[in-house]
Amino acid sequence: MGVSGSGKSTIGAALAQRLKVPFVDADMLHPPTNIAKMAAGEPLDDDDRLPWLDRVAEWLTAHRDGGVVSCSALKRKYRDQLRTHCPHATFLHLSGSPELIVGRLAARFGHFMPAALLRSQLDTLEPLGNDESGVVVDIGPDVDTVVERFLASASDS
Repeated sequence: MGVSGSGKSTIGAALAQRLKVPFVDADMLHPPTNIAKMAAGEPLDDDDRLPWLDRVAEWLTAHRDGGVVSCSALKRKYRDQLRTHCPHATFLHLSGSPELIVGRLAARFGHFMPAALLRSQLDTLEPLGNDESGVVVDIGPDVDTVVERFLASASDS
């Protein structure tokens, strides 16, 4: 989980490969109306996200034996909705400075999510609560280090 540009797809794919489980980028599960709205520079609201989160939850349910999803899951209620279908889900919150993320977004091409929406995502973000199953990992290091830190922290939980 995390804002656009935090590395969800890259880290998620690497984590899934390491765990030898399926991976899906939740961006691929957005309905076309959500993609069009974001591409036009409009942030999604909760009503836009509900059907998308349902599709993510369906994927999680189909992969109860193991799978990794890269999903923004910015608000607690979004994570709660996912946990309703998959109660043992563990979240990896990819956290980094706005400056680092802006730099990553500037270097990214061909994605429907414009960098201009980063501020709305940062404003929406609700960090993991102490009672939520998950780990916060800094995105500054390389991909392998981020994956290792998550796996080490998750095994300590």
